[in-house]
Amino acid sequence: MAKINQSLGEFIIENQGEFKYSSGELSRLINSIRLAAKVVNHKVNKAGLVDILGTAGNSNVQGEDQQKLDVFANEVFINTLTNREIVCGIASEEEDDFITIKGRNEKNDNKYVVLMDPLDGSSNIDVNVSVGTIFSIFRRITPSGTPVTIDDFLQPGVNQVAAGYIVYGTSTMIVYTTGHGVNGFTLNPSIGTYYLSHPNMKFPEDGHIYSVNEGNYVHFPQGVKDYIKYCQKEEDDRPYTSRYIGSLVSDFHRNMIKGGIYIYPSTSKDPKGKLRLLYECNPMAMIAEQAGGKASNGFQRILEIQPTTLHQRVPFFSGNTNMVEKAEEFMSNAK
Repeated sequence: MAKINQSLGEFIIENQGEFKYSSGELSRLINSIRLAAKVVNHKVNKAGLVDILGTAGNSNVQGEDQQKLDVFANEVFINTLTNREIVCGIASEEEDDFITIKGRNEKNDNKYVVLMDPLDGSSNIDVNVSVGTIFSIFRRITPSGTPVTIDDFLQPGVNQVAAGYIVYGTSTMIVYTTGHGVNGFTLNPSIGTYYLSHPNMKFPEDGHIYSVNEGNYVHFPQGVKDYIKYCQKEEDDRPYTSRYIGSLVSDFHRNMIKGGIYIYPSTSKDPKGKLRLLYECNPMAMIAEQAGGKASNGFQRILEIQPTTLHQRVPFFSGNTNMVEKAEEFMSNAK
């Protein structure tokens, strides 16, 4: 039984029986992520006081300008996960290819790969808006003791053993699931400990918020345009409220607590969508479903999509089940 103000460490120990693999492995993994998140949080909170704002002068594999905090967060998470010797491979939105982790004697008997977006919404840092980290954890499918291959990373989302995000906002929270519900832990910065603050998180039965970048309306598929008009229509419990921060973690987190739908569709400029299946959509979809919500690409369940490349992009609809299903209905009718 989850207890408010229970520490994250205590919670993991008390609930480790729900994890069908070795209990100590999950504890070490989450502890690694917890430690890295505290380091990144400390740097985020110093933005504006130290030289960590702005672009780093590089581009990532998607051709996007890397922010200095992108680079910093990427290095912190990779180094922390590598040094704890619990993962055999890492894939990051900021890296061109996956990283093979070698253990002692050049072998690695560890069983997990981690995929991550080290700092989602990092361009918002300059204007003091919440950002976050997203992570996804899989069991490797290639034999233990051998180097990981691309197949270990290109698994459908249904194979995830854990997923979560960290939101760096007015308070810092870790929200994660191992397939047995969603729980949120808030950092007490004075002692550096995360405490259970949001047990058994669920989407409300009904939502009244839609989150989409309406500045791209002219480029949206007709089904999305029709759904936006539906949200704005003065009828029944509508019009809905429009709220869009531009940081997936922040928008998703708000909608899970208050009820709503997040949409990042395909556009005429980005026909395959903009969000990454492996680093953003899969982990958020697992959390959404565990919180009683739904996630799809407008037609198909996100967790059932078979990835073909590391940086594959997909359209993303996520939130209250009834709202996502209504959006899917408009998408199907417009085909």
